[in-house]
Amino acid sequence: MKTLYPSLHAYQHFSLAVDDMHELYIEECGNPDGIPIVFLHGGPGAGCESYHRRYFDPDSYRIILFDQRGCGRSTPHAELQNNTTQFLLNDLEQIREFLGIEQWALFGGSWGSTLALAYAQAYRNRVSGIIVRGIYFSSRQEIRWLYQRGTSLFFPEYWQDFLSLIPHEERDDLLQAYYKRLTGDDEVARIRAAKAWARWEGRTATLVPSDSLLDHFTDPHTALSLACIEAHYFVNNGFLEENQLLEQAATLTHIPGTIIHGRYDMLCPVDNAYRLHQAWPGSKLVIVEGSGHAGSEEGIISALIEATDSLIDTVK
Repeated sequence: MKTLYPSLHAYQHFSLAVDDMHELYIEECGNPDGIPIVFLHGGPGAGCESYHRRYFDPDSYRIILFDQRGCGRSTPHAELQNNTTQFLLNDLEQIREFLGIEQWALFGGSWGSTLALAYAQAYRNRVSGIIVRGIYFSSRQEIRWLYQRGTSLFFPEYWQDFLSLIPHEERDDLLQAYYKRLTGDDEVARIRAAKAWARWEGRTATLVPSDSLLDHFTDPHTALSLACIEAHYFVNNGFLEENQLLEQAATLTHIPGTIIHGRYDMLCPVDNAYRLHQAWPGSKLVIVEGSGHAGSEEGIISALIEATDSLIDTVK
């Protein structure tokens, strides 16, 4: 089983103003002359962590990480204005051009897989390879699965904690109920809702409970951006047309692609990965037994590093 590469530091980092409001934190590590690959974090709104640099052979890859609008070290924090999928796609193009990269590989998990697929379908000629994990299409069915009825059947005690903030008369649409609180003027209610939202996701993301992941999700800084930005995107179905990413998957035929998914992913059911594989000719599907959703689980890590190692010979 493969493990993360040793810790490494960024050799440069900077802020890039992508419009009059938003500045993105961007860093590069690994080999400046290596294969460019961009890490697309989840959420939306989760931000990058230092271990995300370690999925890649630092001698072979020029590793680019950035915090998407409103989260991590990007500013303003938890900002929803000018924050849509189209803006994020435009940001990726601005970053690529700013760094002088002609073509790069995409690596994304969960919401990062959504963004990777949307970007690759919009800018196919700019993509040398794709590795996606924990596939998420931001469909109405998926959103209802996670925030109304689905995941709740497997974690009933955690679900009760998620429900507890919402009065009975509002529980027929929990996404809207939380969105109202997360975007309201009551700062105390906003923080409470953000922590409850983030705790629900952190508790259900792994097959075996992970205190470190839960601590990261429920840190107030992360919880606020994660909850506010996720709710903002999900009430708008990810700012995507229903089934858009599946219907356009065949356009990626010429791009080397690996799809990785935990068998027991309770946030994004494994059927997502299977349907994407069927719709994307030439893609490789890896279903990881004994794993859930998170990119920090041992089996998922091993599969991801196997994929990044294999991609080196494909895109050289």
